[in-house]
Amino acid sequence: MKAINGIGVSPGISIGKARWLNKTKAVATGGLLKNEEDILAAIALFEAAVRLSVEEIEALLKEREASLTEEETAILETQVELITDPQLNDDVLALIRVDKKNTNDALLEVVTNLVELFENMEDEYMRARSADMKDAGDRIWKNLHQYQNNAQHYESDTIIIAQELTPSDTISMDLRYIAGFATQAGSSAAHTAIIARTKGIPAVVGCGVALNDVNEGDLIVLDGQAGEIYCNPDDNLIETFGEKRNRFIQINGELKQLKNIPANTTDGVKITLSGNIAGVDDLDAINDNGGEGVGLFRTELLFMERASFPTEGEQFELYKQAALRSKGRPLVIRTMDVGGDKDLPYFDLPVEQNPFLGYRAIRICLDRPDVFLTQLRAILRASVFGDVRIMFPMISGVPELRAAKSVLEEAKRQLSLSGIPFNAQIKTGIMIEVPSAAIIADILAKEVDFFSIGTNDLCQYTLAVDRMNSKISYLYDPFDPAVLRLIGFVLDQAAKHGISAGMCGELAGDPLATKLLLGMGLKDFSMSAAAIPAIKKIIIATGLDDARHVYENVKQMDNSETIKAYLRGL
Repeated sequence: MKAINGIGVSPGISIGKARWLNKTKAVATGGLLKNEEDILAAIALFEAAVRLSVEEIEALLKEREASLTEEETAILETQVELITDPQLNDDVLALIRVDKKNTNDALLEVVTNLVELFENMEDEYMRARSADMKDAGDRIWKNLHQYQNNAQHYESDTIIIAQELTPSDTISMDLRYIAGFATQAGSSAAHTAIIARTKGIPAVVGCGVALNDVNEGDLIVLDGQAGEIYCNPDDNLIETFGEKRNRFIQINGELKQLKNIPANTTDGVKITLSGNIAGVDDLDAINDNGGEGVGLFRTELLFMERASFPTEGEQFELYKQAALRSKGRPLVIRTMDVGGDKDLPYFDLPVEQNPFLGYRAIRICLDRPDVFLTQLRAILRASVFGDVRIMFPMISGVPELRAAKSVLEEAKRQLSLSGIPFNAQIKTGIMIEVPSAAIIADILAKEVDFFSIGTNDLCQYTLAVDRMNSKISYLYDPFDPAVLRLIGFVLDQAAKHGISAGMCGELAGDPLATKLLLGMGLKDFSMSAAAIPAIKKIIIATGLDDARHVYENVKQMDNSETIKAYLRGL
């Protein structure tokens, strides 16, 4: 049986039923109502769709009260407000009664006008309501046409099939019932891949149009390691992959027995294994897998999928809870890293030809010191509850770093004047993900307490390859000698200047790279929680002399395929 091939981004075997996450586009029909009977029917249809939309959200809020984050709850409550807004209701009914427009067209016209109205307002908060208004309109439209909400009720062993998944797509998913993800677009660094690895769900992305051959309800076998999908397989194939899945589960169970064993090399060198998180609940998985803290807290999800920038109080509560649940272990909080592929519905980000090279991350923060200052104050306030550290993303040079540190000092000054406690000696570091920063690592090392190498962006910027573009995914290769040289230089300069240097990019969780990275001098690894046991197993069986020998051999090789073949043979 021929497989649908994609990019395996989260290992494991899934066998389950396909469930398409459809995003049907709303379009006007142009049809007019003929008589009073049609008008009354159209009004009843609209009122039923509004009622169903509200009931749908209220049921979700009640059903998942314990698991929804504060931000997710706020998103859903805002939708209820907008769906029941009197202006929306009156405007739709007026178009139906007076202009005799059908319910579909009346709803689309009103929602479009309201979205434009919000977008053109001077007040930033009101402009932010445009995205919420569109979401509310989409929900009513979906219920108007009785489309099932693919994002809510799933049976066990469901495999989600989609063109791509965004953060908002996963908010109402009960991931307990999701056995796997398969998407047409995406790469190993896409949102789907990161979520899947964080939750330990097998996933294949970048499958292209071949995924259209999968129908709703088809039986699917998904191999998240090999990047293969089989649709309606025969009994022999199901049995083969069933055995493979059982072996994978057994091996994972054995690896988890290493939970309480220190990640020391055979010659006694202590290696720190931390986890990357997107929310406080992800800390449980780090603890379950034997992690030793958080090497990367992606705070941008707190800023996404909501109606406005989170307040200082909202951020403080989240960071405080993360610090308390970290129980004295390091918690590295990365400041807001939006832009690129991460939009804010309430923030008017410019449309750019090259968004990954444009207005994003620290560049936005320095351009909006009010937003930046609010986040830094919240992090500082939380620093008294644990070993909290601050990390600035996408630093490209010394002036940028000093500007960020200046805002941090202003946040400290304000808190001091207000008598609010914080850790005045909080450790501050930067992500090394821009080649210019890697090249001047010796200079930047004098300015910070630590480095954290973000291999996802460092690779795409070094090799000039869009890491989200499945068409050129073959060029995205962190084992390329150019990328490895930059990593090696950064680690060397950190050691020479007496600061720590970790790695929080996906390469840190790749078993093929572990011995090489140890040989390069990496002692702090941060990765998805599910990857920790496998990396620990390699570390406790490796001596640093052997690892350095591996690195010396790799330095003599001139292409990534030769390097990877050598590493596979170790």
